[in-house]
Amino acid sequence: MRAPDLVIAILVIVGCALVAAFLQQREVREGMAVAVDGDTLDMGGTRIRLAGIDAPELRQECTRERRPWPCGLAARSALARLAEQGQVRCAGRQTDPYGRLVAQCSVGDIDLSDFMVREGFALAYRGRDYAGAEAEAQASRRGIWAGTFQKPADFRADHPVLH
Repeated sequence: MRAPDLVIAILVIVGCALVAAFLQQREVREGMAVAVDGDTLDMGGTRIRLAGIDAPELRQECTRERRPWPCGLAARSALARLAEQGQVRCAGRQTDPYGRLVAQCSVGDIDLSDFMVREGFALAYRGRDYAGAEAEAQASRRGIWAGTFQKPADFRADHPVLH
């Protein structure tokens, strides 16, 4: 291999490594956060959507013991209690159609998405990362699993002006 070809090959490899590093870079936010609903936080004016979950909408009701239960408000309250325990750290690299950062968030060692699903206040989004936590909540009949509910995505489709 000639020297100029070697230099070009090295530059291409370095360039690819830099592009890969840039694409893997995550936006990190830390601070006090307020629960907007069961899967959205507000951190200093920035809206952050918890990755991997879908919680009942704020005005959504579920049923427990054949009675309406404000599961959307309960989900927000659960997330609010957890967020109030200390600094929230969120890391993500994409935004959703509403302009919110989609991120993995935690308070100390507690993964907020895992907590919300495990306690029955949210569903694992498309059954991926938190499927085990969802199965545990369902088996234990926690939160929304204690009665009947409409999936949040179906509720949004049926009630476009309520969310």
